[in-house]
Amino acid sequence: MFTGLIEAVGLVGEMAPTAAGLRIRIQTALAHDLADGESVSVNGVCLTVAQRDAAAFVADIGPETARVTTLGGLQTGQAVNLERAMRADGRFGGHFVQGHVDGVGTVRELRAEGDAHWLKVGYSASLAPYLVTKGSVAVEGVSLTVAALDGDHFDVMIIPFTWSHTSLGSLQTGAKVNLECDVVGKYVARAVQLMRT
Repeated sequence: MFTGLIEAVGLVGEMAPTAAGLRIRIQTALAHDLADGESVSVNGVCLTVAQRDAAAFVADIGPETARVTTLGGLQTGQAVNLERAMRADGRFGGHFVQGHVDGVGTVRELRAEGDAHWLKVGYSASLAPYLVTKGSVAVEGVSLTVAALDGDHFDVMIIPFTWSHTSLGSLQTGAKVNLECDVVGKYVARAVQLMRT
């Protein structure tokens, strides 16, 4: 379980195909604190540390994960948002984030308002039941609040700290982003669906 509060921005050092998908090496100052088998959220996707040294860690990306998230398209040198799994005795901020991406959205617009930035993200119709105005959504693993919602896109405002301390500040119009809807909303929607059958 994660919170959507990004601890560090890492850099993709290498992406290599394997028989089981892809192997990624991510350079980060967090590497020395990681352990083999530990879960790390990479752009909102829960990955398992397979190897690590003082400067980087290595994780495997399965074929399904490469297909349904943006991780299959990462490039060497690209910045990625990193968050270690939440400790049971830690403070809880952000919202419940599982690291299980619900879909890939598209950045439709970026615009500044003072020191903050608005981000408009297009999403598929399958995610519509799980998004609500003032509800939580994780974009590239970052916990954000839906400020405005339309039939096929939502808007979030990004404060200056988040803009400069995550990879969101490097997004461009047309970029693909991982989306994870609020887990509570998904369970409510599923319960309502079952009551109707």
